[in-house]
Amino acid sequence: MTEPVAPAAADAPVEAVAHVEAKAVALLLLMAALSVAFLLYVMYARGVFEITQRLVLISDDSEGVIPGMDMTFAGFPIGRVQRVELAPDGKARILVDVPRDDAKWLKTSSVFTLERSMVGETRIKAFTGMLEDAPLPPDAVRTVLRGDTSAEIPRVVASARALLENLDTMTRSDSAINNSLANLEAATGRFAGKYGLLGGALGSDAEAQKLIVTLDRVNGLLAKADQRVFGKKGLMDDTQAAVIQMNAVLKDASSTLKKLDAVLAEAQQVGANAKVATKDLGALRAEVDASLRKVTRMIDEINRKWPFARETELKLP
Repeated sequence: MTEPVAPAAADAPVEAVAHVEAKAVALLLLMAALSVAFLLYVMYARGVFEITQRLVLISDDSEGVIPGMDMTFAGFPIGRVQRVELAPDGKARILVDVPRDDAKWLKTSSVFTLERSMVGETRIKAFTGMLEDAPLPPDAVRTVLRGDTSAEIPRVVASARALLENLDTMTRSDSAINNSLANLEAATGRFAGKYGLLGGALGSDAEAQKLIVTLDRVNGLLAKADQRVFGKKGLMDDTQAAVIQMNAVLKDASSTLKKLDAVLAEAQQVGANAKVATKDLGALRAEVDASLRKVTRMIDEINRKWPFARETELKLP
């Protein structure tokens, strides 16, 4: 008879890990320490522990401005918006914390802008033109300048509409520009005529021809007048001859008067010869009268020939 087989012995129990609770607590503490270290690092990276100074920006509208956004200078973030609040006067107050190390870029003459583009986020920028100015004090209040691109769209559309209306007015068939172009075309057509610029200036070739005929007549008259006055045996020649004759007569009269002066002087010195001097004076008087008559005739001749007659009075001595 076969003997029964004894059942297999049960496996031995697994030995328990020593200090399980302690190791679990240590692991939890390590995870908590890592979490705290990570949180502290993030806070440090965000500048929570930096020494900052407050800057208050005043704006009419704070749309697009959210806490945590950066304020940039030359493209580098130098400040961070902490909060946005509404002032009693209805304006928005944007509170910005600026690290002390970066506050050196902000001066009393700095300008702050709030730019909001059609695509993208709102940006706060700081501009400093004079780095030698005094530094911006803590808790300074500055008005921010807005540069809203979308706000310019209605003005641009209105300007474009006005431009299109003006262009339509200018290109109509009855517009002033078209009328001016038509007049210019007519004027250039007249310039291309027989008399060129003269015909265009006077309005037609007929008027230009009349002017040319008139000028020819005037030139003919001037030529005749010139020949009559300055030509051979003209008025100027007659006048010149008369002047020469007059000069001769005046010389005779001058010589006669000199003789008269000599005779008068002799008559005053020699009283005994008064009768002889009287006869000489009569002869000289006759010569003076003859010379004066010659002068009178020459003056009358000049007045007759010269176109500008004038009265000449000759008094006897």
